Order: sequence, then structure tokens, then C-alpha cells
Amino acid sequence: METPLSFWILFHVVAFAVLAVDLYRKPGVVSFREAGIWCAVWVLLSLGFCAVVWQFKSPQKAIEFLTGYVIEYSLSLDNVLVFVLVMEYFRVPAAHQHRVIFWGVFGAIVLRGGMIALGVALVQRFHWVLYFFGAFLVFTGIKMLVSRDAEVDLANNRILNLCKRWMPLTSDYRGAKFAVVEGGRLLFTPLALALIFVDFVDLVFAVDSIPAIFAITRDGFIVYTSNICAILGLRSLYFLVAGAVRRLVYLKAGLACVLVLIGVKMLIAEWWAPPTWGALLAVALILGISAAASWLVQRTHLPSASQEDKLAP
Repeated sequence: METPLSFWILFHVVAFAVLAVDLYRKPGVVSFREAGIWCAVWVLLSLGFCAVVWQFKSPQKAIEFLTGYVIEYSLSLDNVLVFVLVMEYFRVPAAHQHRVIFWGVFGAIVLRGGMIALGVALVQRFHWVLYFFGAFLVFTGIKMLVSRDAEVDLANNRILNLCKRWMPLTSDYRGAKFAVVEGGRLLFTPLALALIFVDFVDLVFAVDSIPAIFAITRDGFIVYTSNICAILGLRSLYFLVAGAVRRLVYLKAGLACVLVLIGVKMLIAEWWAPPTWGALLAVALILGISAAASWLVQRTHLPSASQEDKLAP
């Protein structure tokens, strides 16, 4: 079903209007309450758009959108964990983290739009690419499951070292600026490095997440909008769960299982195509089990307040 141009225009008008409101918020530290409100706003807007798709396209397309959105939003939790490491490594002041994440999300929209357009073109022209995507997702999921405790080594990252070598940098931060002119030279601040690395991280994760959508739908409009809706909520999600994401000890295992499940679905689609709502329920069940298991482990192993009092000298 061809998507009318009005759908594309409506989607981008609403998305960029809300982004503009978010951009011109009062700068400073983002509170847990504010992050929660913005998370709710983005989720409600996405569900509202899902209702529009249901009404004007079809219920099947709406289910595809919702499934893709849930998959992308859940996989973005892994992005949040690495974003936390990036902020810690660059010692980004809390007051400027919103600016880095915001422009990182804006850059991710542009980069992912290009990747999705390329993916749609490849799938339409070369059907066998779907099998490659499926095998890649299974391989990536198994690799993530086996090496889920591996640490991200930012200090020895090649992209970061190349940026440090070729970009003229200031020795410290210059407020919220990404670049300054000093002594007639254009210099970039550590905030610019953090932004570059945030977009680089998202690009790396997009290599896993974008192929996953093609297991749900071949509709370029649904692939694009479900992916972008999840990315738009990433900024708020970072400030909401950044402090707790490390406690989700089985998060990466759950995400790995999701990738394997989606990869297998893509590989067997020629012989048996499970219903989209079944994939949605399976993803929700896997993530629910991983979250519940993480909570139980934390509750079992972390000492209670009374126990901490007894252990205190």
C-alpha cells in the first residue's frame, strides 16, 4: 500500500515541532520527573500515530508499527548504557548532557534515515538480503549473549583516537559550546567529541536494530516511522533510566534473545511466517522476564537498610 505524501508530512511536522519545544527548554540538569514526563509525551505521541496508521492505513500496518516501535525502543536501552559510559569518560557536566544527547538524537535521525532508505532499496531489489539480515541478527544476538559482560573500552577506540589526532581541541570545556574561535583558530571542545561519539555509538547499534524491523514489515514508511519514533524518545529515556540501567543485569541477555528471535523469524519467513502480534508478544515476554529476573537478583543480593546498619562500623 503506497503511503500518501500527507502521511510523511504530518509525521515530520509533529516530530520536529515537539523537538523544537524540547530544544528551547530551560537549560540545566534534567530532573527525573521532567524526564518521566517527556518519556510519557513521546510514548503517547507514538501511540497516537499508531492509532492514525490503524485508522487510515490498516490494523495490520498499525500492529507492524507498534511491534517495530517496541523492538527499537527496547534495543535503545543498550544505547543508553553506552551513553552513560561516554558521559562518564568525557566527564560531561550534568547541565550540558541534555545538549549532547539532543543533538546526538538529531544526528541519529539523519543517519538512520539514510540507512533505512538504503536498506529498503536493497530489500526491494535483492530479496536474498533478508536472509543475510536474519543470519546477521542471529550471529549478533549469540555474540551479545556470550560476551554480555564485556566492557566498552573508550580509551582505545579508533574513532575517538582519530578525532583527537585530527581535530584541534581545547584543553577543557567552554560552557555549552561545541566549538570556539581562539587566537584566530577554530577549536573544538570535549563536548564536540562527546557528541561525535554519541552519534557513532548510535550508528553502530543501528546496524543491529534496523535489519530487525525488516523481519516485521517491508513497508518503508513503517520501518522509518517506528525507528524514528523510538529514537526521538531516546533523550528522555537516557535521563530517566541512566541511573538504573546498570542494575538491569539481564538486559543484554534479553536483548540478545530478541535479536536471535527476530533473526530466526526472518530466516524461516519463506516457509512459515508467524503473525506480527505473536512477535510483539514474544518480545514483550522476553523483556519482561529479563527485567523481572534483574529485579529479583538485585533484591536478593543487595543488603537492606537494616542489614547495612548492622554492617556499618
